[in-house]
Amino acid sequence: MDDSNFNLARAKIAIIGLGLMGGSLALALRGKCAALYGIDADSSTLELALSQHIVDEASSDPAALIPKADMVIFSAPVPVILTLLEKLPSYTNHSYIVMDMGSTKKLIVESMSKLPANFDPIGGHPICGKEKLSLANAERTLYYAAPFLLTPLERTSPRAISAASQIITAIGAKEKTLAAADHDRILSATSHLPFLISSALALATPEEVAPFIGPGFKSTSRLAGTSSSMMLGVLQTNRENVLNALRAMQTELAQIESALKDGDFAKLEILLKESQSKYQKLVS
Repeated sequence: MDDSNFNLARAKIAIIGLGLMGGSLALALRGKCAALYGIDADSSTLELALSQHIVDEASSDPAALIPKADMVIFSAPVPVILTLLEKLPSYTNHSYIVMDMGSTKKLIVESMSKLPANFDPIGGHPICGKEKLSLANAERTLYYAAPFLLTPLERTSPRAISAASQIITAIGAKEKTLAAADHDRILSATSHLPFLISSALALATPEEVAPFIGPGFKSTSRLAGTSSSMMLGVLQTNRENVLNALRAMQTELAQIESALKDGDFAKLEILLKESQSKYQKLVS
C-alpha cells in the first residue's frame, strides 16, 4: 500500500449509510474533498441526499460507486458493517482506504484484518449523535468538538492514519487513538449502559404519569428513544462488556435500595454525596 501523503482536497470519498451519522459526515465534508458519493438502501434517503446536494452521486448499489472512490467510510449499524466488509472485495480490486464509524470495534477490526491487501483499513468511532436518526436529522456541526476514536490495525498504513486525521480535523472533531478491546470496554460503560438504563426507566414508568413528566425524566430517559435496530447490534457485539457494566450498576442500585429499605438515611446521604462528587469528576 502506498504510504504517500493523503490529500483530502483531492480525495473522492464514498460514504455507505446516509443516516444521522453518515449524513452529518457528508454535510461536514461537503466542499472539502473532490467528490462525495452516498450509498444507502433507502430510496427516499438517496433522493433527499441528491435534492439537497449533500452528495455528488447516490446509489443503493455499492458496486456502482465504490470503484469511483479513493476512500470508503462505513456508517451503518454494526451488523450491516460486518456484512458489507465481507462483500467489499467483490465490489472492486483497486486500492482503497477503508474506515468505519461503528459503535463497537473488536469484531469490525477483526473483519477488517481479513480484507485483501489492496484495502488499507482503520477503525473509527465518533462519540456524538442523538436519538433521532435518519438523514433528515443530520447536522453539519454534529461532530464539532466531539471525540473521534481511532482503532488502527497492525496493517494500517501511515496514509490511512493521515486520511482519518484529515477528516477528523475537517469536521472539527478531536482525535483519540486506542485499542479496539479498550474501546468496547469503555463504551459499554459510557454509551451502551446508559442506553439500557434509559430503556429500563421508560419500561418501569406507568403511562398514566405522562402528563406529569418534566425535564428530569426526559433527560434521563432520552436514549430510550434510540432505534432498537441500531442498538441491538451494538449489544450483540459487545455483550460481555455490557453485562459487566450492568452488574456494576446493579451493585450500586442494591446499595441504594438497601439503605432506603433499612431507613439508613445517613448511609444513603453518603452514597448520594459520593455519586455527586463522582459525577463532577467524570464530566468536568
